[in-house]
This record gives sequence, structure tokens and C-alpha cells, in this order.
Amino acid sequence: MALNAEQSERLNVLLTDRAEEISARWAEVAAAPLRGRLTVAEAARQTLDLQRQLQATLRAGATDVASDRSAELRAVLSEFSRGRARQGFTATETATTVLALKTAIYDVAGVEKGDEATLRDYVAWTSFIDELSLFTFESYTKARERIITEQNEQLLELSTPVVKLWEGVVSVPLVGTLDSARAQVVMERLLQALIDTGSPWAIIDITGVPAVDTQVAQHVLKTVMAARLMGAECIVSGIRPQIAQTIVALGIEFGDIVTKASLADALRHAIKMSGSELARSQRRAA
Repeated sequence: MALNAEQSERLNVLLTDRAEEISARWAEVAAAPLRGRLTVAEAARQTLDLQRQLQATLRAGATDVASDRSAELRAVLSEFSRGRARQGFTATETATTVLALKTAIYDVAGVEKGDEATLRDYVAWTSFIDELSLFTFESYTKARERIITEQNEQLLELSTPVVKLWEGVVSVPLVGTLDSARAQVVMERLLQALIDTGSPWAIIDITGVPAVDTQVAQHVLKTVMAARLMGAECIVSGIRPQIAQTIVALGIEFGDIVTKASLADALRHAIKMSGSELARSQRRAA
């Protein structure tokens, strides 16, 4: 609900003339439901920033949260929401801090004892504050979604390390479920490692993958093909008996891809083949 010009002006006058009282009461009410996770002093710093920007917005003649004149206020509320999201507060706790301004105005302005005009103003002001709170809630939700997305990306990177096992041999030990998003990260990190190290051999170890189905197999095969395009050969290790039975039952074909039961077997094979290739290269050079 938009304020009219007179209601906006009267709210600005109230926030200016009773600034200290409203600020103190707002911080007190805002900190109460947070059960000690935010002190009154910390709440006061946050609410004072919001109060000052609200006053500046009202002085500029803003009567609507969505108007151009409220752009700076929306920016401050968005930053406030992002900060609360990073600190681990809930969306409700964040929005409630803004809603606490209604209680502060009610107590300081003596709305209960006011006349009919004061009551009408208070109803309009509270509707305006509700819009501010709703905007804060939406901003918090967007900020939280971005944080979760960033954390998921970081976890994907941490869960797919590429390690150098031997000169010319790198390995990707996979643990957990291999979905499309993670398979893409595996492929990118492996290819980058092949470029950085110049390794001709890569071991994809699936010992930590609980189950292998057609989708997982396809992801592994695509990674092997991509590595071959980079001039490297891949060995798939960690083929346990139950996984081998599943692969046979599903009719999955690994073609000419070398598979080994354990990472140790795969490493021995890669070292052996690397030695053979080195010997052949030396003979051709001679």
C-alpha cells in the first residue's frame, strides 16, 4: 500500500522528532525474539541504518516501496538481508526485524491514546512497513539461494580432487553419487589436470561410488572419451564384484577401456605401460 504525500511527511516528522526513542525501542523489540544471538547493541546498529535510510527516502518524497525514489532504501534492505543470510538467521527473523518498527512507532507515538486521524496514519504506516518487510523476505530468499548454489559448487569441487600419483599418472577418486552436474565438474577438472601436468595416463577410481547404473556408466565413458581427445588414456578402477555383476546385468560395454579391480592395480598398469612406451620411444630414437 502506498502512502499519500501527507502520510509520508507525517511519518518522516515522527521519525525525525522522536528518532532516539524510536531507534532504542526498535532495537529492543527486534533483538527480543533472537534469544541472545544478536545483542540489543548489534540490533541497534542495524536498525539505525535502516531508520536513517527510511528517513532519507521519505524526505525525498517517496510514498511507495517500488518507486524510483525508494531505490536506495531497497538497496539497504537487500544488503541487510544478505548479511542476515550469511550469518545464519532465518527469513522470518530477518523480516521480523523490519516489522518491529511498527511496535516502536506504536509505543513511542502513543497511538493507543491518539485520535482518529492518528489511527488512520498508523494503519497506513504499518501497511507501508509490511511492504518493506515483504521486500526484505524476498531479498533474503534470493540471497540464501545464491549462497546455497555457491556452497554446492564449492562442495562439488572439493569432492572431485585430481591428484598426481606418479610421473605421468593422475587420478580422480570418486566418492558418492555421480550425477550430471558433478560429472561435468569431474570432466573439467580432469582435462585441466591433463593440460597442467602433461600426463598421458588418467585413472578414474569409482571405489567410493555406491552403485553404478547406466547413467553413471555414461558419465564415465564421456569423461574417458574427452581425455582421449586430449591425448591421454584412462583406466577405470574400483570395479568391485557387485558392481561388475551390475554392469554385466545392465549390458554396459566399456569397449577397449582398461578396467581394474583396485587403484593399486590401475597404477601398476599405468606405470608398466608408461615404461613400455618410454622404451619404445628410446628404441625409435636410437
